[in-house]
Amino acid sequence: MAAAAALEAAAPTGALWGLVHDFVMGQQEGPADQVAADVKSGNYTVLQVVEALGSSLENPEPRTRARGIQLLSQVLLHCHTLLLEKEVVHLILFYENRLKDHHLVIPSVLQGLKALSLCVALPSGLAVSVLKAIFQEVHVQSLPQVDRHTVYNIITNFMRTREEELKSLGADFTFGFIQVMDGEKDPRNLLVAFRIVHDLISRDYSLGPFVEELFEVTSCYFPIDFTPPPNDPHGIQREDLILSLRTVLASTPRFAEFLLPLLIEKVDSEVLSAKLDSLQTLNACCAVYGQKELKDFLPSLWASIRRESSQRRTILEMLLGFLKLQQKWSYEDKDQRPLNGFKDQLCSLVFMALTDPSTQLQLVGIRTLTVLGAQPDLLSSEDLELAVGHLYRLSFLEEDSQSCRVAALEASGTLAALYPVAFSSHLVPKLAEELRVGESNLTKGDEPTQCSRHLCCLQALSAVSTHPSIVKETLPLLLQHLWQVNRGNMVAQSSDVIAVCQSLKQMAEKCQQDPESCWYFHQTAIPCLLALAVQASMPEKEPSVLKKVLLEDEVLAAMVSVIGTATTHLSPELAAQSVTHIVPLFLDGNVSFLPENSFPSRFQPFQDDASGQRRLIALLMAFVCSLPRNVEIPQLNQLMRELLELSCCHSCPFSSTAAAKCFAGLLNKHPAGQQLDEFLQLAVDKVEAGLGSGPCRSQAFTLLLWVTKALVLRYHPLSSCLTARLMDLLNDPELGPAAADGFSLLMSDCTDVLTRAGHAEVRIMFRQRFFTDNVPALVQGFHAAPQDVKPNYLKGLSHVLNRLPKPVLLPELPTLLSLLLEALSCPDCVVQLSTLSCLQPLLLEAPQVMSLHVDNLVTKFLNLSSSPSMAVRIAALQCMHALTRLPTPVLLPYKPQVIRALAKPLDDKKRLVRKEAVSARGEWFLLGSPGS
Repeated sequence: MAAAAALEAAAPTGALWGLVHDFVMGQQEGPADQVAADVKSGNYTVLQVVEALGSSLENPEPRTRARGIQLLSQVLLHCHTLLLEKEVVHLILFYENRLKDHHLVIPSVLQGLKALSLCVALPSGLAVSVLKAIFQEVHVQSLPQVDRHTVYNIITNFMRTREEELKSLGADFTFGFIQVMDGEKDPRNLLVAFRIVHDLISRDYSLGPFVEELFEVTSCYFPIDFTPPPNDPHGIQREDLILSLRTVLASTPRFAEFLLPLLIEKVDSEVLSAKLDSLQTLNACCAVYGQKELKDFLPSLWASIRRESSQRRTILEMLLGFLKLQQKWSYEDKDQRPLNGFKDQLCSLVFMALTDPSTQLQLVGIRTLTVLGAQPDLLSSEDLELAVGHLYRLSFLEEDSQSCRVAALEASGTLAALYPVAFSSHLVPKLAEELRVGESNLTKGDEPTQCSRHLCCLQALSAVSTHPSIVKETLPLLLQHLWQVNRGNMVAQSSDVIAVCQSLKQMAEKCQQDPESCWYFHQTAIPCLLALAVQASMPEKEPSVLKKVLLEDEVLAAMVSVIGTATTHLSPELAAQSVTHIVPLFLDGNVSFLPENSFPSRFQPFQDDASGQRRLIALLMAFVCSLPRNVEIPQLNQLMRELLELSCCHSCPFSSTAAAKCFAGLLNKHPAGQQLDEFLQLAVDKVEAGLGSGPCRSQAFTLLLWVTKALVLRYHPLSSCLTARLMDLLNDPELGPAAADGFSLLMSDCTDVLTRAGHAEVRIMFRQRFFTDNVPALVQGFHAAPQDVKPNYLKGLSHVLNRLPKPVLLPELPTLLSLLLEALSCPDCVVQLSTLSCLQPLLLEAPQVMSLHVDNLVTKFLNLSSSPSMAVRIAALQCMHALTRLPTPVLLPYKPQVIRALAKPLDDKKRLVRKEAVSARGEWFLLGSPGS
């Protein structure tokens, strides 16, 4: 054996020789696992295994040779990651030579080549060499199913890791694969083969002159005729094969000339399943075929479709595909547009679908109507009136048709931008009447159904506000509705006001596309919201319940989102106009620009006795922290000092937090220089004074946290000092847990302040820099900390790692993993959940590193699957699922234990937990089974 002799190896030990001899002689059936384990542990090398097999590999008896190669191949499947490049070269030469051997030997040879196809140390050029040898020496279709499957696996492995090498073969590779696949009948193999064909096409391998041959070798299975046998252990369904084949057939326009005649033939057949499959395949083709491929077949296609009176949804989906495709074609002459002649039939078909009881048919009808409406000059005014009527009806569907209602709202927005007159004439008046009826019902305190319809109306008003002329009609309706709430004309709850604010925010988002609409919305809605809030904040002898609603935390947060969204897209010139009104409102009480501005007392939100008015600082924050950076803020020095003072006031935590966030948002945008340094010094002094003993410690900590975040985002030098101060607080008995959670805030994206959309200065790599600068200190602090505060360090570290981009974390994983595992034992549910969220993607992206700790991981995940917290139970089970991505040999010893343990969460009282348990347990059941 020349190739084996070239593998220089030390003489094998007696124990290894005995194991090998007993297996080859058929006296023992399972030594491969033992030999592989010994190779992994360093007792033997692969070369020693080859040496021990020497005589059997050269034995003249084919069965003996086959047994010897079988054992070597099984060992390689376990240990291929340990092979060196020199060993791989000699082993491949040996296995390639054995492809010419007796047919009894071939299955074991293919198993060995499969193992070698997984080697990282595979030298360049050997993938091509192996495939050439298989194409030339092996008649694949004469092999048993399992061996054919092995060949497909070898090809798949090389295509995944050696793509450029295989492409160097040109069309020879495609031709070789066609020979391998030709005549395949097993559904397990066909699924893999179809995937290979799709990859050949989608990854741009050379098909050369073999396009028709490749089409023939796959299309011969169309339409799929397969019924799985009873109790099929493989679980392959007919639909799996249909979808895989459809993906192949519709993957390239180069198949069009062969496929379209076949599909037209099958559409006209008497077999219903063949009709359905053909129509759905035609629909899939529309996404990739162009005018060139389709134009010669369109008359035949249309004739076949018109004869069909069943499968309406499929036909409509196919027509939708053609309509989308036709949108890409340009016609200079209106009379040449092919849809014009079929417009009435198309509209009739679409409107029939919109009135059908089937939700799925309605959805396709909505999508088709949207595409039809996008065709220039196609729909008549009568068509549009009918379309608007249908969309209005669909916008008020019950909750069980939520998907249709959402689709109808989206379609209304799209079409309203194209046909504003039609929607202003036929839809907005209906919505206005609906809103009036809703107000009347709310005044009476009517049934929840009416309240739900009222909510649908609010959503519809915002959905159609996609054209400036419509916004000028719908925005006053929503604002007038809020005034009705404020005047006490309705039985209002916070949810009603929040719903209006959500609609206003959606409208503001749509207005961002058009500068005119953006400014109109801002100058109309913002003064109105501020006036409502100011009026609600005024002291009264008998406070109104309705006015209290407008000052609730959730309602003010909803108003904040409206004001922030309406401000972010203002031009600097218009923003500068607005800021001259709004800042004096809060600093001087100047209410002159507000509508209905006759208030019973002065507006003084920064005064000590104005606790209700202080809450409106959140609205000031929303505005000034969303301005472009180059907008000059009047009275800035006074404003910053007032905010700083209020941020450490303990009487109203909501107000003090809003002031701290506002101060931080302005700091972040302020240009470097003396004034910024003065503001920072004032903030540091205020924080240090407040962190001493006293009632303001919590507020001073909040100020520290937000100022630190503002500086971390912009890489300000002082950020490192403030972060160090935050770390010191991890040891504080009172503030330690909050300081740990503060690291989550530092690493997270905010929604109201310090956002990129709000023009904050956010450096693109701030998380990576924070990790580099601070994680070593966190780790060091953990080791030095007393036992009772160690969880604070673990929580802070877990928050940082959980929000770090995984490519940055992976190189540091070996040194940090032990701490993450320790964090799983921390009794704090927040720590557990954050750590599990961090570990789950690492199980998928770093399986080799995670494999070293599999015993610890299995134990801790199973323990947490019984946690009192539902979120922790779900996350632990998701991690148990992700564990199955680790190398199978590492996991197999734990399989019985895990399957037993996962039986318990199958009976969990929460459905979402049971769902994750079923998914995880199913993967562990399949672990190690053939084809898994």
